[in-house]
Amino acid sequence: MVADNNGNPVAGNPVLDEQEKKIKKQLDQIEFKIMVMSGKGGVGKSTVAINLSIGLSLQNFYVGLLDVDLHGPNVPKMLGVERGELQKRPDGTVGPVYYSPNLKFMSVEPLLPDKDSAVMWRGPLKMSAIRQFIYDIEWGDLDYLVIDAPPGTGDEQMTVAQMIPDAFAVVVTTPQEVSLLDVKKSLNFCKQVGMPVIGIVENMSGMICPHCGKAIDVFKRGGGQKLAEETGIPFLGRIPVDPRIVTTGDAGKPVMAMYPNSLTAQAFEQLCSNVINSTQMFAAKRKEEAAANEKEENK
Repeated sequence: MVADNNGNPVAGNPVLDEQEKKIKKQLDQIEFKIMVMSGKGGVGKSTVAINLSIGLSLQNFYVGLLDVDLHGPNVPKMLGVERGELQKRPDGTVGPVYYSPNLKFMSVEPLLPDKDSAVMWRGPLKMSAIRQFIYDIEWGDLDYLVIDAPPGTGDEQMTVAQMIPDAFAVVVTTPQEVSLLDVKKSLNFCKQVGMPVIGIVENMSGMICPHCGKAIDVFKRGGGQKLAEETGIPFLGRIPVDPRIVTTGDAGKPVMAMYPNSLTAQAFEQLCSNVINSTQMFAAKRKEEAAANEKEENK
């Protein structure tokens, strides 16, 4: 890729122009792009992104999961496809790794010489890698591309916002005040870059008892919902603390797939339904705005 010292594309370069056309073509084949993000680490973004992706795929949507956490790519491990291979096609193009017929994913891990290799990249290299995940990988037609982002509002999030201008955000928090403070930074980031937030997810909200399987309020809950009410952003739902999330994630068998009848799986199913409804609503709003702008221009 041709870029300046900060990793930004250089306009007017024939090579770059061709890349931009290819990226636009790739993205045009994807109806909805959703970045799962948070200003704070340890809130379960990957867990939410993975189970959201699986839940959407189980509803017969074609889903892509893009892991842009380059320094800590957990998606392959949590899906149980640590050494998955990219799909090499007869025409020489390369496709993402398949998890199921309806779900495929891309991460930096399949490109590393060893799963324990450290990715020691600064901004420009990280930005180039994320662009190449879209430019070089043939995703094909997708209903949803879910993007699992690292904590914060840095290079990775800025690259997604610049490269995918029609992306939405799902912001993950835990109920505690210290998490909510950092999450507000993510909401401000989205506002500044013009990325619509389709909703807030409150993860680790309450707990599923490992003995009886029922929900109990051992930990604080409600902070994410309160933040949603204060900011006027839709609340997408609560995901409880469930020991099985940890064990299934370590085993590479996400809870949505392993325990589809559990209260936790039901919470993720509700999250999926709310995401579907929100994206459809935003899509209709965008079409109305585009039609209104076109009508105004034709006056």
